[in-house]
Amino acid sequence: MRKGCTFAAEINPVKIMEATVLNPVQMHLLKLFSFNNSEEYALEIQKVLTQHFQERLDAEADRLWDEGVLNQTRLDALRYEDFHTKHS
Repeated sequence: MRKGCTFAAEINPVKIMEATVLNPVQMHLLKLFSFNNSEEYALEIQKVLTQHFQERLDAEADRLWDEGVLNQTRLDALRYEDFHTKHS
C-alpha cells in the first residue's frame, strides 16, 4: 500500500455474503410474485397471508385457553412482560 493512500476497504470493509438456500415456501412465494409485480398484488398477498396466520394464531389461542394453559390471569401477567430483553 502506498503511503498516504486510503482505500475503501480500510474504511468500510466489505463483508462477503454467504449463499442462502431458500426453503420451499420461500421459493413458492418468489414464483407467486414473478407473475405480477404491482404494489396492489403485493398488498393483496400480504393481506391473505396476514389473515391466514391470524386465523392460525386465534385457533392456537383458543386451544391453549380450552386446555387451561392460558387464562385471564396469565394474559394480565403477559401484559407487563418485556419481550425485548434476553432471558438467560
